[in-house]
Amino acid sequence: MRAKDRARARTQLDKRLKILGKPDAFARPPRGWVKAIREALGMTADQLGRRMGVSRQRALELEASEARGAVTLESLERAAQALECHLVYTLVPRMPLDQLVHERAATLAAQQLRSAAHTMTLEDQSVDPADEVEQLRRLTQDLIDKSGSALWEAE
Repeated sequence: MRAKDRARARTQLDKRLKILGKPDAFARPPRGWVKAIREALGMTADQLGRRMGVSRQRALELEASEARGAVTLESLERAAQALECHLVYTLVPRMPLDQLVHERAATLAAQQLRSAAHTMTLEDQSVDPADEVEQLRRLTQDLIDKSGSALWEAE
């Protein structure tokens, strides 16, 4: 994917994800969504199991595995259908994707410039601080424009 296409994709995803507001509002309840919704509906585990085509014990196991964070999406989808719900699955970045890419590129650019500055210091050369800022800006942008997946190679 070209850099321009990646930037467009990040912008589009950021717009779609922005509607979620604060992702903490969608955090899984301590006992899990399935159990919380089932109980709010007044449905028993036996009834949920029948609606899912499984035993009461299996329905309870599903609730327990969701609470532990070990449930499969397939099981959640079946439970959602049985509870007359939609399963919504998403990853919500901690910051806008463009900002995430920029921060990663800036970190790598700073590492590269520190390495070059160290070599220059050993050779008794130095760079003007204003030039360093401009070099950092240009290298960061260059990494964003050209690196793609290489941004995520090193830590």
